[in-house]
Amino acid sequence: VQLVQSGGGKLQAGESLTIACVASSRINAFDSVAWYRQGPGSQRELVARISGGGRSEYAGAVKGRFTISRDDAKSTVYLEMNDLRPEDTDTYYCSLNRNSGGFYWGQGTQVTVSS
Repeated sequence: VQLVQSGGGKLQAGESLTIACVASSRINAFDSVAWYRQGPGSQRELVARISGGGRSEYAGAVKGRFTISRDDAKSTVYLEMNDLRPEDTDTYYCSLNRNSGGFYWGQGTQVTVSS
């Protein structure tokens, strides 16, 4: 499975951005999808996830500002980011955790927020 990300870019604080991740094969209802982010010299950290059961969870730093969604028919996962802050600057990665086995990463997309 290949995950191809799109979106990203340079924004000002307070602006909004949606990034997307398209899978090369269908995302099934019981698969988990997630977004992570990673800065230089830092570990990759979970930003948001939708489990196979449909439950969403968010990192505390983004709760209330970011929204993860999925469109299984389009094999696409989205991350809507509102009220962006300079500390949201990172490389963002989508992931797919197949219920049937297999874990996949997207190629990463850079989001840079200036104050």
